[in-house]
Amino acid sequence: MTTPPAVPPATAPPAGPAAGSGAPAPVAAARDAHDERLRRWRLVLGGDAADGTGVALGGTDAAMDGALASLYGSRHAGQGRGGARAGGLGASAPSVARWLGDIRTYFPGSVVQVMQRDAIDRLGLSALLLEPEMLEAVEADVHLVGTLLSLGKAMPETTKETARAVVRKVVDDLEKRLASRTRSALTGALDRSARVGRPRRRDIDWDRTIRANLRNYLPEHGTVVPERLVGYARASRSVKKDVVLCIDQSASMAASVVYASVFGAVLASMRSLDTRLVVFDTAVADLTDRLDDPVDVLFGTRLGGGTDINRALAYCQSRITRPADTVVVLISDLYEGGIRDEMLKRVAAMTAAGVRFVALLALSDEGTPAYDREHAGALAALGVPAFACTPDLFPEVMAAAIEKRPLPVPVTA
Repeated sequence: MTTPPAVPPATAPPAGPAAGSGAPAPVAAARDAHDERLRRWRLVLGGDAADGTGVALGGTDAAMDGALASLYGSRHAGQGRGGARAGGLGASAPSVARWLGDIRTYFPGSVVQVMQRDAIDRLGLSALLLEPEMLEAVEADVHLVGTLLSLGKAMPETTKETARAVVRKVVDDLEKRLASRTRSALTGALDRSARVGRPRRRDIDWDRTIRANLRNYLPEHGTVVPERLVGYARASRSVKKDVVLCIDQSASMAASVVYASVFGAVLASMRSLDTRLVVFDTAVADLTDRLDDPVDVLFGTRLGGGTDINRALAYCQSRITRPADTVVVLISDLYEGGIRDEMLKRVAAMTAAGVRFVALLALSDEGTPAYDREHAGALAALGVPAFACTPDLFPEVMAAAIEKRPLPVPVTA
């Protein structure tokens, strides 16, 4: 059973004893806290005779309860307000539009997004998103973009421009949030990945310099004589690293596709990186020529279908010209419909040639998805850990890959 989102608290009562009760302040406060707990449980449980709260709702609380009931209530025929919740938005666009307006009135934006996503999943409202008026009423987020992309060719021409505007808003918000940190982290990593033998003082890599001169340790002075200095090179305009983003576009990877497209555009804007973006299901599409606009990238994907990781990696492998300076990022749940052994052989061949291979089970804020554990274990045996990555962690993952240092794999419970 889907759990309804958190219920907002009621407006706090004035301080002091309850009016006319004469009760001491601590007693009144305890009673108010108890009533507030019952109110919240009533909104969560839905007023069924068995909910045990005995709380009657009115005003705004009753309206909130109605909005929750429409989505999370029982849809059995003949059950109304006197019994279990009688929910359902039906297939009526006007009623859905009113409901969308209600939830935006009564709940914060983060909760609205959860409720919209649940409405699409539980009540099958995807078809209504094909109407421009409906798209204008929803709260745009990554999950909504994924739903719109999954509708694909079913979207009529009258809706496409509105859909692009919704996607554009989400993409622009993500770029504002992620671009600056990504460029900063990777510029530093590119600087540090190049070494020079005669660095300026501020560019000396003291850790590597000390290790390079340990044979010159003077125990009587407790110091190392730095006969040879190792330092960072300054970033130049020339391309230093090649990055290949290889993205599984199966339906379960929708959020990852959205984030990866935004990151792809950010990476492509950096002159020191040569970025290629490849999406795949059972076919492979190279969308590198669209990287200047992540919205074009997203509308070039087609969520759904099967998965052939081996074919996608074969294509990526054929485009690698500088293995030692290449980072390949595979974003997939690893459910392989192609030739498993060939897939693993390709990963092994690329890593043996010097490619830094990164396997991400998801690039999203949703945690670790369902994934093929056998394939993840096989990749780990090749020295390629597979893990889920949040968008905020991705810049650090890429920086570590560029510098060829251990990846910041999140600790899982």
